[in-house]
Amino acid sequence: MIGSPELMDALKSIGLNLYERKLWVALLAKGTATAGELSSITNVPRSRTYDVLQSLAEKGFVVIQASKPLKYVAVPPEEALERVKKRLEEKLKETIERIEKLKESKIMEELKSLYRQGLKLISPEEITGALKGKYSVLQHLDSMLKGATSSVKIVTTPTGLNELFENHISLLKKLKEKGVDIKIAAKIDKRCADAIKALSGIAEIRSITEDELPLSGKFLVVDGNELMLGLSDPEAVHSTQDIVFWSKSEHAAKNILEPLFNLVWEKAKPLETLKKEK
Repeated sequence: MIGSPELMDALKSIGLNLYERKLWVALLAKGTATAGELSSITNVPRSRTYDVLQSLAEKGFVVIQASKPLKYVAVPPEEALERVKKRLEEKLKETIERIEKLKESKIMEELKSLYRQGLKLISPEEITGALKGKYSVLQHLDSMLKGATSSVKIVTTPTGLNELFENHISLLKKLKEKGVDIKIAAKIDKRCADAIKALSGIAEIRSITEDELPLSGKFLVVDGNELMLGLSDPEAVHSTQDIVFWSKSEHAAKNILEPLFNLVWEKAKPLETLKKEK
């Protein structure tokens, strides 16, 4: 096979399928070739080779020569990748514009109406789910915080505290300005210095100490009716393996996690107390 496994994996990561990868790499090695020649080199079925080469041409990897038989010329790697990048940027821009237009259109009201109609058919306890991967978790946490009107109560780890600072500081500031009461109980170490400095003016922060409370994990309660509970150790797992449970169960939020938070909060030490002890 022409091209190392690492090379083929890298091309897969930018969206080229198996046949596209094989044909482009083979064409790079030959410079120019016919579909038949490339089919023989790569073992890509000849019946598929023309379509795949056409696809590569549309993506900017190949130039088709108007000859008989048709010949194909490889675009230099740097130029090909730059073309792909530009094409993706243009496609992303177009998609974002369509989304913004949709948000401002009458169709948005229809979507909202359908959602409200669906909510009437189920109880809040049924609105639950598991989220996997740091990106999904952070996105959903952002949505939860945006909906907060009275209180946000968080138990977290050093990593979780830094993530709040890095990803949600602006939103937490807005909640503070709206009068939302924000309390954070966290295990704290030297990694959290910047996060604590930034968040102290926004939230009341207390430190969970090992001698008082051997607790390591994270959960969140918003307005006493929505919760998020970490199921994996945020200090140990890879970001893609982070798993949390989310629910709009008012019973679980108000009668289970809020009382647990209050117990943690009573045991946790105010930052001022820690400073005096040091």
